[in-house]
Amino acid sequence: MERYCGRPHRSIIGAPRFDLVFAFSQQVDSAKQRGFGKPETFDFLGMTFICSKSRAGRFLIKRKTRRDRMRAKVKEVAEELRRRRHQSIPEQGKWLRQVVAGFFNYHAVPTNVAASGAFRSEIIERWRRTLSRRSEKGALTWARMKKLADDWLPKPRILHPWPNQRFAEVGAGCIEVHVRICAGCALQAR
Repeated sequence: MERYCGRPHRSIIGAPRFDLVFAFSQQVDSAKQRGFGKPETFDFLGMTFICSKSRAGRFLIKRKTRRDRMRAKVKEVAEELRRRRHQSIPEQGKWLRQVVAGFFNYHAVPTNVAASGAFRSEIIERWRRTLSRRSEKGALTWARMKKLADDWLPKPRILHPWPNQRFAEVGAGCIEVHVRICAGCALQAR
């Protein structure tokens, strides 16, 4: 840690893997110049945090849905669709709307719209396969499937604000202290 930041690491009691968050700071460019390369990504609370840059070229922490979690959820939904195969389309549609909306309620954060759209697309594909297996001549056209998906499944959109907007409303408090500590090299803990 000393090599990365150029000063001794400040430890925090009760933060066992704090080093990952600590090294994940705005000093990425200077760390690259010193030969450390791009910081590693890390997984936390179902999201993968990635060090990135915004379109304006500023430092940005990008959040994406963890690949293994999304794959597991799609597999779980596909198995449940097999069990619900012979229910009516409105019953399946209502259930799938709840599943997709629940996924979006947690994962629809800024910088994660593509993963949310990919989840919806995978659910549509699994639903189409399930409906196609209901009879011998049950091959659904994509035009019909698109109409069903548009009728029943919500479209991906950002439901949560950026963290700086959310916490600016709440007030500085302990959040500000947390940001100062997590920023590591850029800001000093007080």
